[in-house]
Amino acid sequence: MVQRPKASEFPEYYVPYVNLVPEGDLLEILKEQLEKTTELFESLSEENALHRYDPGKWSIKEVLGHMTDTERIMSYRLLRVGRGDQTPLAGFNENDYIAESNFDELSNKQLLEDFTAVRKATSTLINNMPKQAWEKIGIANNSETTTRALAYIIAGHAIHHLKIINERYL
Repeated sequence: MVQRPKASEFPEYYVPYVNLVPEGDLLEILKEQLEKTTELFESLSEENALHRYDPGKWSIKEVLGHMTDTERIMSYRLLRVGRGDQTPLAGFNENDYIAESNFDELSNKQLLEDFTAVRKATSTLINNMPKQAWEKIGIANNSETTTRALAYIIAGHAIHHLKIINERYL
C-alpha cells in the first residue's frame, strides 16, 4: 500500500491536494473517485455539462478534460520518477491546455471514456510500481517530488475538482 508522503516530499503548493486525500488504501480511493465521476457525468445533460458558474470560468466539460490532462501528466511524472529517471520534467500551464482543447465539442460520454482510460492506467501503474520506487525523488516543474507524493497529488487533484463541480456548478 502506498504510504502518505511527508510534507518535505513535494512542493508546498500541492499541500491542499495531498491534505484532501483521506486515510486509507489509495487504490481504493482512486477507484471510488472513478465511480463518483462516472455517476456525476452520466447524470448531466450535454447542455448542463457546458455550464460555467461565472464568465471566463471553465465549463464542467473543461474541468473533466483538465482533470484527465493533469492526471496524464502526473502519471507520466510518477512513472519517470519511480523508474529513477533524473531528467528534470517541465511544468505546464493548465489554461494553455484548455485553450488548445476541444472539450466542449466532445460528448460527456467521450470525456468520461477518456478519464476512465487514464484513471485505469494510473491505477495499474500505481499497483505495479515496485516498493523501492515510492521514495525515489525526481524534479518536476523545478521542484523535488517523490513518486508517492505524485500518487497522492493525482488523487487530491481529482478530489479538489469534484468538490468544485459540486459546490460551484451544481
